[in-house]
Amino acid sequence: MNASLIKVSCAIFLILTLPHFSSCDYQNNKNSVQIDAPKLTNNPSFDVICTNNQPLLSFYNSKGGIGQLSYTIHISSDKDFTDIIAEYDNVVAKNKFITTKLIEENDSLPIDKQYYYWRVKAIDTQSNESNWATSRFFLDTKSNDSFMNLVRVKTETVVVSGGANAKNIIDITDIGNTTHWEPPPPGDSIHWVEFKLIAPAEISRIWMLSNPDSKEGWLTNFYWMYSLDGKNWTKIEGAEITDNDTYRNIIDFAPVTTAYLKLIINNYLGYAPQVYTTIFYSPGIPEPPHIPDKDYVLIVGDQLNGFTFTELAKFVEGLDLNLETVTVPHYEVSLSMVEGLNPQPVAIIFSGNNANYPNLPMYEFNGGFEIVRNSDIPILGICAGHQLQVIAFGYTYAHSTGWFDNTIMDIETDIKPDSIEIVKESPIFKNIPNPFFGVEIHSWATAEEVFPLIRFELLAKSSYVQAQKISGRMVFGEQFHAEVDISSNQGKPMIYNFLSMALIERKKRSN
Repeated sequence: MNASLIKVSCAIFLILTLPHFSSCDYQNNKNSVQIDAPKLTNNPSFDVICTNNQPLLSFYNSKGGIGQLSYTIHISSDKDFTDIIAEYDNVVAKNKFITTKLIEENDSLPIDKQYYYWRVKAIDTQSNESNWATSRFFLDTKSNDSFMNLVRVKTETVVVSGGANAKNIIDITDIGNTTHWEPPPPGDSIHWVEFKLIAPAEISRIWMLSNPDSKEGWLTNFYWMYSLDGKNWTKIEGAEITDNDTYRNIIDFAPVTTAYLKLIINNYLGYAPQVYTTIFYSPGIPEPPHIPDKDYVLIVGDQLNGFTFTELAKFVEGLDLNLETVTVPHYEVSLSMVEGLNPQPVAIIFSGNNANYPNLPMYEFNGGFEIVRNSDIPILGICAGHQLQVIAFGYTYAHSTGWFDNTIMDIETDIKPDSIEIVKESPIFKNIPNPFFGVEIHSWATAEEVFPLIRFELLAKSSYVQAQKISGRMVFGEQFHAEVDISSNQGKPMIYNFLSMALIERKKRSN
């Protein structure tokens, strides 16, 4: 891997792991003991779509107080917490960074409701309390069931009413969801953004990301228009949003054929409107990739732009297994696409990424979720691909660790990294010592406490899950990066072992 590229990716990770959208501060108690309110910006963060009615609630720990802190959690169907559905007391921290609580089976959330509100407060050993920290999430257990049946539509140019950095609105590289267009304060209250598509297309969905760090710049009143010539404009029915109070918008409407799209911003919060990323979609199914007539591995690029920031394909092709690779972006892969490939891939590898899930259009991963849940082809997930395996069964089943684990930087600064312990023997660990050192470049992890619920097995761990497997299937995940080609990476054999096992499985099926 290119060292400078690793450093850039790591810098992006550091930015993305900073807690965002905090709504509360500390409580002054009668003893003048200060306790910060917990930060509910982990997973589910504000307005996340939960896909399992037993979500795992994760939040950043409070600071202050006397002795060990514990937490009280309420879940309600209304914002005033008059209808509390579940209540948990004396919840202890998972580690020094975060606390997690899996909704218990008896408290499974009714799926006939949509919005749920939750709040948390910290309590110390002297009964001093923090303020409540309050957030909400959206429950939709069907939203990740199947491929989105949409195709991304590319934008050629973007023009704005004023300000700088307009191109950030259509920048869908991984850093694109942390940069934005922000115009100066207007003389009048209306701003606009005009997009020219690379070719006329049917548009039926628009995804928008605004400021994920605070309410500054949120669009509160806006609508979309379309035009075939860039001169005569028509308002899109169903694409007008009033009283908006969120920073992620998924806008669906009856398809319109257009060459131009225009966002009209009537009102917003704060100094000026902010638009971070906008993606347009057309109804349809992507074209399948061109595949070789020999053994190959299908690599699913899980970054926001659909590719990988590591040299994964080069690593696989460099092994002495005589395998080629085909790389497809995560937003084009689906179970039906894979089942239609002839010949079938020997294995599927889901890559890592360096984007923060709450800032992504998560429905784009639905095709990958289908594959993880249903495909008979051997599967390996690396880093984010590993996390997406549990997300396939519940969006909140992966969460931020609360810190950035970067062993590349540790090596360069002579800091001794944590070792990885193999806790369950498997042929996938052949020629890997126990414990071993694996390259870490991430800030999220899968939640071991949900494994019994979704039939996952823990294979290796450090202070969090490092390797996992779906029971009874050849679906493996590794949190570390076995493909990073440095001498100290003792986890390198894992990809070779996995692909060797996949080739054996191929022979068994052919016989």
